[in-house]
Amino acid sequence: MATTVKKTTKRKKNLVIVESPSKAKTIEKYLGSTYKVVASLGHVRDLPKSQMGIDIENHFEPKYISIRGKGDVIKGLRKEAKAAKKVFLASDPDREGEAIAWHLSYLLGLDPTDTNRVVFNEITKDAVKDAFKNPRSIDMKLVDAQQARRVLDRLVGYSISPVLWKKVKKGLSAGRVQSIALDLIIKREQEIKAFIPEEYWTVDAEFKKQRNKFKATFYGLANKKEKLTNNAAVQAILAKLDQTADFTITNVVKKERKRQPQPPFTTSTMQQTANTQLNFRTRKTMMAAQQLYEGINLGGKEGTVGLITYMRTDSTRISAGAKADAAQYIHTEFGADFAASKPRTTKMQEGAQDAHEAIRPSSVFRTPTLIKDKLTNDQFKLYSLIWSRFVASQMTAEVLDTMTVTIEQNGVSFKANGAKTKFAGFTKAYPAAKEKDNVLPDLVLGDHVNLVKLDPAQHFTQPPARYSEAALIKALEENGVGRPSTYAPTLDTIQRRNYVKLEARRFEPTELGMIVEEVIREFFPDIIDIKFTANVENKLDNVELGKEEWVKVIEDFFGPFEKEVKVAEENLEKIIVKDELAGFDCEVCGAPMVVKLGKYGKFFACSRFPDCRNTKAVIKEIGMVCPICGLGQVVERKSRRNRVFYGCSRYPECEFTSWDKPLTRNCPHDQHFLVEKKVKGGKQVVCPNGDYEEDIQK
Repeated sequence: MATTVKKTTKRKKNLVIVESPSKAKTIEKYLGSTYKVVASLGHVRDLPKSQMGIDIENHFEPKYISIRGKGDVIKGLRKEAKAAKKVFLASDPDREGEAIAWHLSYLLGLDPTDTNRVVFNEITKDAVKDAFKNPRSIDMKLVDAQQARRVLDRLVGYSISPVLWKKVKKGLSAGRVQSIALDLIIKREQEIKAFIPEEYWTVDAEFKKQRNKFKATFYGLANKKEKLTNNAAVQAILAKLDQTADFTITNVVKKERKRQPQPPFTTSTMQQTANTQLNFRTRKTMMAAQQLYEGINLGGKEGTVGLITYMRTDSTRISAGAKADAAQYIHTEFGADFAASKPRTTKMQEGAQDAHEAIRPSSVFRTPTLIKDKLTNDQFKLYSLIWSRFVASQMTAEVLDTMTVTIEQNGVSFKANGAKTKFAGFTKAYPAAKEKDNVLPDLVLGDHVNLVKLDPAQHFTQPPARYSEAALIKALEENGVGRPSTYAPTLDTIQRRNYVKLEARRFEPTELGMIVEEVIREFFPDIIDIKFTANVENKLDNVELGKEEWVKVIEDFFGPFEKEVKVAEENLEKIIVKDELAGFDCEVCGAPMVVKLGKYGKFFACSRFPDCRNTKAVIKEIGMVCPICGLGQVVERKSRRNRVFYGCSRYPECEFTSWDKPLTRNCPHDQHFLVEKKVKGGKQVVCPNGDYEEDIQK
């Protein structure tokens, strides 16, 4: 009897393409066995690096090419797409993500009008499944908006940079947003240099009522505010006072003050707050946020899940579902008094695209402490910040009892201000936002108090502070320059080009930066005109809304700009940028050594380069003999990732290294050299061999 063999046909799967492998892994778990999710590893097509790549004569047509090194990735994607039942493009939900989907569609031969584009604001099971129920076609308005920005930035960068290379120095670059950022930093530096300090004085006082002491500050004479401009004015005030006699409380004002919570984070406010509260650089913040968005493995039933919503946004809007969950959590955890009686709404900043929600936790019930052991230290800090800010935004106001007291004697008045929390409100969830209590004694009109001491002090007005990363991002955002995704690369670029340097976490322009800014200001004034640049940003946004054609926006910009480039090429004279002298001579040929800037920072090179190619690393001695060999000096070095470490100057003969700064003191327990370790809130002296911190600090 013949046997029949039943043939089984392999069922085709739906293919989903995302940008990153971690995102692919998270999404594939949610979609099940009928889907295969793969990663494009970011962009697959772009403008060539070796040339402008834009056909100016043919309506600014971009000449896209497959990105070098992506050949195998593209080949693999084509193979997967050919074998798939249907291909879905699930790149990020913004203009750049839309452009990636469009480029993938072109390379894979897909119909761009097909409903194969899937977007979601958070990588959670419900959000992903809902998105796949409602696919759409590629939004060409978003693609055109991104393409317009890319073409405009390429025209600016590849037109001005060659001028700078030819007339100033090789390796320089210029761009729309980076030029504005550099200009802001330099203008602030000019303000600082032009600032003339003015003298002023304060007179602080300490009073007491019975055993309760409190502080006050000189206010004025005859209850009129008075400025103290010099020591003579101070002495005249002191001469009026009898420091042994009582002072009288002549006015007491008690009020109730409410502090409302801030809205949830946008990209910009997250970067600013992470910088000021966590001491995170912008790039570090965005890296941690990307990881939280794409998914963290929480183990158990949850597995890998996206912990926050999409982190590139200028919106403070929150979905109705997220507000309802927050209200439920607040009622359960803190009580009804802490929950806002009505869901809070926030006013959008002018120019915001409001493409998707604010940055918030994907589930408010996933508290930071609940998942702390699954996160890195940086991830935990940032997630805690995002979670706390979101929960607080849906809570009631903090209520403070305030008290202002006027203390007088012989017509001289002092004022004391106090505040005490009456109701914690939103600060219950966001302690970092809480104001510090300053409680005054229970003072009433007519009370007499005793003077404990007077403290006259001379001061001088201070110039405006240099920009920190947070302050610079805030300034760019307030002026409508750049968009959430541009801030981190912009700050990175102006530092890599050595236009600015960070000193004590503040931006300071270099000589090279000032030269570049001066050239751009003279020959390309529109590029550093904030109003002009903000207007261009608005036009790019209008392309996304379908109100303007992207080619027309580029044409309007490029006509005048092209003339400026020609004028610069003809009239800009060669500028000699002198290298900084190192202070010693070349040991090979005897010529002076100079300071050069390379890929990994500064180094010493012979001034006769290329005739003499002698170079030396820039090393900073810390004043300590190497504890291992006893011959070399311990010097400060930098790793390839720009992280400071310490090693022996005799390397490679001596291989001593330490991430923590060695000290000349020895441990009292085992005589091992001590190190200075960075910890939260400062530095701590420790022994590398054991936990002796308390004894050592003593």
